[in-house]
Amino acid sequence: MRIKVKAFDHKIIDRATKTIIDAAKRTQAQVKGPIPLPTEISKYTVNRSTFVHKDAREQFEMRVHKRLIDIYDPKPTTINDLMNLALPSGVDVQIKM
Repeated sequence: MRIKVKAFDHKIIDRATKTIIDAAKRTQAQVKGPIPLPTEISKYTVNRSTFVHKDAREQFEMRVHKRLIDIYDPKPTTINDLMNLALPSGVDVQIKM
């Protein structure tokens, strides 16, 4: 089972991966990870004014942090525990079997 976790804040994603790993280890499953994946950085440049002053610009960036967790030999209790986990808001979880 491969779990991919995404979030904008690195502290939240670390807390979420820790709860997932703790839940998997309670059911005696083998866990590999969390493996940090490259951070996806999107940069946007916007004009500060609406009409003139093209030189006045503002730059924004959005960072998406990613982690990968592999769980080997998941038992049915492992899957049930992972489905019922209460993760922090702002965390996107994708599970592939």
